[in-house]
Amino acid sequence: MPNYKIDIEYDGTNYVGWQRQDNGQSIQELIEIAIKKLTNEIVVLFGAGRTDAGVHAKGQVASFKIKKEINVSVIRDGLNQHLRPHPIAIIAANIVNDEFHARFSAKKRSYEYKIVNRRSPLTIEKNRAWCVHKKLDFDKMIIQSKSFIGKNDLNAFRSSHCQSKSTIKTINDFIIEKKSEDLIFTISAKSFLHSQVRIMVGTLVDIGKGLLLKSVSEIIESKNRISAGQTAPSSGLYLKKIDY
Repeated sequence: MPNYKIDIEYDGTNYVGWQRQDNGQSIQELIEIAIKKLTNEIVVLFGAGRTDAGVHAKGQVASFKIKKEINVSVIRDGLNQHLRPHPIAIIAANIVNDEFHARFSAKKRSYEYKIVNRRSPLTIEKNRAWCVHKKLDFDKMIIQSKSFIGKNDLNAFRSSHCQSKSTIKTINDFIIEKKSEDLIFTISAKSFLHSQVRIMVGTLVDIGKGLLLKSVSEIIESKNRISAGQTAPSSGLYLKKIDY
């Protein structure tokens, strides 16, 4: 059975997230339906990252197996045809070795979070970024973000819905760039806790506003979610890249 890897881009605004659920349409479900229409086969699609409701993707990766080999261009174009008018696009399709698994073969996942720091509300970028109206202390946020890098117990930065058995995570990169009114966070690790990126970003925003006086190091040491800041909205979060 040929094993296919597909690279996916989507706007997650109106979906319950990547994973198939009973309470609404998911990205996984819609692509599985498209695969069935194209191949006449029922498949289980495995995604590299389980993005939450409202979270977007620039570089999601998924894999699936079918009985009959189909040209990768036909897979890409056929799925895109059946996914219309949903804002989901298959950017590329490739045949990979039988052992490849989009989730378990991943070595590193990179997320991007976008903040627009201005007084006026968003129009064009509504549902694509978090608009923070109060002026942020960018330098303080940069300094505090460095404490996230490395191996730590990040229990203070996971949601109550998190089912992960271990809260020990290693952050490889935590980069914040300022471009005019925009703040772009790029965070990379092998894996993340539920809502971890959004809580880390929300905590740094509260620090940047002067609302949170504890340092990131102190919050990490507390291992207590109450010590951290708010959870940033899902609208500003993007699954950027998966490394294998």
